[in-house]
Amino acid sequence: MEDLLPIAARVFGVFLVMIAGGVCRRVHWLTAESDRSLANLTANLLLPALFFDRMTSGDSLQSLADTWFPPLLGFLFTALGFGCAALFAHLLGERIGLDTLGKRRAFVLCVGICNYGYIPLPLAQQFYPEAEITLIIHNVGVDIALWSLGILVVAGRVGTQWRRIFASPPLLAVAVGLALKHSGGIDYLPLPVLQMTTALGQCAVPMGLLLGGAIIVDYLPQLKWNSGKAVLASASLIRLLIVPGMMLMFAGFALIQQPRLQEVLLLQAAMPAATFPIVLVRLYGQDVGTAVQVVLGTSLIAIVTIPLWLLAGGWWLGVG
Repeated sequence: MEDLLPIAARVFGVFLVMIAGGVCRRVHWLTAESDRSLANLTANLLLPALFFDRMTSGDSLQSLADTWFPPLLGFLFTALGFGCAALFAHLLGERIGLDTLGKRRAFVLCVGICNYGYIPLPLAQQFYPEAEITLIIHNVGVDIALWSLGILVVAGRVGTQWRRIFASPPLLAVAVGLALKHSGGIDYLPLPVLQMTTALGQCAVPMGLLLGGAIIVDYLPQLKWNSGKAVLASASLIRLLIVPGMMLMFAGFALIQQPRLQEVLLLQAAMPAATFPIVLVRLYGQDVGTAVQVVLGTSLIAIVTIPLWLLAGGWWLGVG
C-alpha cells in the first residue's frame, strides 16, 4: 500500500488535467468549435515539437538500427488487441448485446487499441523518463496499425487514410530528429530553434489531455450504464486484463535485456481504450454508443487499474 499510493497520486494527477478539460467544456471556456483548430495545432505543431526535442536531446537510442523493433512491437500488440476483441465479438457478441455489425466493429476497434499517447507520455516522464524516446518510437507502429488494420476493422476495407501516417508531422519530426542526431547535424542548428521546440513541446501533453477531457464530456450523455453493462464488462476484461497480461508475459520472458522496452510495454499494458477511435466509428457510420461505452467506461475504470498494473507489472519486470 505504501508503494501504491504515490503511484496512484501521480496517475490521478494526469487524469485531473483531463477533468479540468471537461470542466472547461462545461463552463464554455473550451468550446466545441475550437476543437478542430486546437487538435490541428496539437497534432501538427506541438506534438512534432515534443518528438523532435526528445529525438535530438536524448541518448536512449544509440543507433538508427535501434528504431525498428519498438514500432514492430507497437504494431503487433495492437494487432493482437484487435484479434482478441474480434474473436470475443464473434464468439460471444450476440450474448452480450453486440447484435449488429456496427456494434461489433465499434467494439473491436475501440477495445483493440489502447490510449497510447497523451496518458502514457506524462506517465513515462514521471515514472520512466529514460523510456520516453522508446515510447515515442514504439507509437509509430501503433499509428500504422490504427490507420491500416483499424480502418479495415471499422470500414470492412483498407482505405487510403492510413497513408497519411507516413506524411504526418509527428512521424516526420521523429525521422528528421533522429537523422540530425545521428548525423551530427543537430550541432549546427541555432540555439533559439532548439529552445522553441522545447517550449512548444512542453505544451503538447497538457493540451492533448485538456482536449481529451472535453471530448469525453461531450459523449457522456450517450453513455448508458444499465443497457451496456455486459459490453463494458467484456471490454474491460479484454483491454484491462487479458491483453495486458499477455504483453507483460512477453516483456518478462522475451525482453529481459531491454529494460526500456519493458517499461514501454508496461505503460501500454496499463492503458484503457483510446479516445480517437470514437471519431473513426462516427466517421464510418458504425455504432457510436458502443464506442462511447467502451472508451469512457474503460477510462474511468483505469483510474484504479493503472496504478495496480504499474505496481504489479513493475514488480514482475523488476523495473521501477
